Amino acid sequence: MTKIAFIGAGSFGFTRNLVRDILTFPLLRDATLALMDIDAERLDFIKRAVDRIIAEGNYPAKVEVTMDRAEALKGADAVICTILAGGVQVWRHDIEIPAKYGVDINVGDSRGPAGIFRALRTIPVMLDIAHDIERYCPDAIFLNYTNPMAMLVRAIMRETDVLVTGLCHSVQGTAAMLARWIGAPIEEIDYLCAGLNHQAWYLKYEWNGKDAYPLIREAVKKPEIYNEEIVRNEMFLHLGYYVTESSGHNSEYNWWFRKRPDLIERYCTHGTGWNPGTHAYILKEYLKREKNWKNDIIKWLEDPKPLNLERGHEYAAYIINAYMGGEPFKFNGNVANKGLITNLPEDACVEVPVYVDRSGINPIHVGALPPQCAALNNITVASEEMAVEGCLTGDPTLVFQAIAYDPLTAAVLSLAEIKQMVNEMFEQNKDYLPTFKHFKV
Repeated sequence: MTKIAFIGAGSFGFTRNLVRDILTFPLLRDATLALMDIDAERLDFIKRAVDRIIAEGNYPAKVEVTMDRAEALKGADAVICTILAGGVQVWRHDIEIPAKYGVDINVGDSRGPAGIFRALRTIPVMLDIAHDIERYCPDAIFLNYTNPMAMLVRAIMRETDVLVTGLCHSVQGTAAMLARWIGAPIEEIDYLCAGLNHQAWYLKYEWNGKDAYPLIREAVKKPEIYNEEIVRNEMFLHLGYYVTESSGHNSEYNWWFRKRPDLIERYCTHGTGWNPGTHAYILKEYLKREKNWKNDIIKWLEDPKPLNLERGHEYAAYIINAYMGGEPFKFNGNVANKGLITNLPEDACVEVPVYVDRSGINPIHVGALPPQCAALNNITVASEEMAVEGCLTGDPTLVFQAIAYDPLTAAVLSLAEIKQMVNEMFEQNKDYLPTFKHFKV
């Protein structure tokens, strides 16, 4: 019987959907699901949701609920992490302080000043979880969904021996979007995608074995398709390869789109798919959820209609099934760069194709990225590596330097202005940064 531990199980939508997917596999239908969270109320809600899924699916699964992380991890075969270190009233300052200095952030969970300060708060917690995995379930596979993905996974790989990979739905989501644009069934699409989390590139995109990039170039000429993802379509038209993750995200990962109000209006305010590229979009959504999240959950729990228990497309369930001896599975995962992408730094966290089976995680050698793609990735890696080092050593100057090399920040501010901004962010976050002894650059 497989034991799967959910750390941060109170992430209601994520945990609910992952449990639904896991139990559809015959090998996992009798799994023990250990739900752990530090919020008792959220834990009670997700327990009720999982109980409902098990009952309606008539599964022989078992549920354990605990606020003790060690208890959840003992004997686990797989660990899924969906934590948030610090609530909305903590991380809102990651967005609001840079805004005072003219750095306009849309999401801010992955990189740049907001993503880096989220990493500084979250890396210590993630390392505590990883060290507990080493103690209580050293053979478990650790699947991380928490952002900032690359910096968290890099820290875990550097400081522990845990078998870890980071998971994001942007690769399969973008592949499906491109297939829709060219009228192709997704099952007839093959692709090679590699780079960094939220900044990986479709080096090949084929329909029934033929290069589909010419069809994509024709598709983006249509106004309705161009306007659906303006930032990414501009990047594609000028750089030649399509990038993962939404336009809202990508507009804050480079120099080109958010450095002036007129550019934000032209490229970012409209045409960013599910995420309007406006300032603080995700923060505003979370602030709304603070008011009604309980009502939404209760509505789902009390809905009399039968649940749709059909398997979704998130990677975690497929990976766990393969690791426990089921069908091998290929996915794009975040792993250490051990010669996988030859023009990105060794050991940096990269996102590449991976095969998983009972032997573990087996990443695929990609080779060199196109130089224009590697150039942007290398700037990102340099900033992330400095941020991780700064966090682990408690060096605020290195954190400042990491943010100084963030493309958007550098396009807007001088070094002196960046230092002032970073010092203000340190002052605001000092109660949440256990690896630092002093908080001024």
